[in-house]
Amino acid sequence: MLLMSANSNTPLSADSAPDHGPILDARTRLRLGLQLQAIYEPVLNDVLDPRLAELLRQLECDRDQTQAG
Repeated sequence: MLLMSANSNTPLSADSAPDHGPILDARTRLRLGLQLQAIYEPVLNDVLDPRLAELLRQLECDRDQTQAG
């Protein structure tokens, strides 16, 4: 896995990456979150295909039966 340093363009390997929190600063995370929200908001407002809705209901039912039994 290849990570990029937040303060430079120097690549970091997963083994050498610092383990002290997120690499992205708060401003970058906010901007990224807003962009993702703008991309996915129209999808969230779409009507779910009835076949997909039925599959999701079946999965939830199966999960509930598995957890109960």
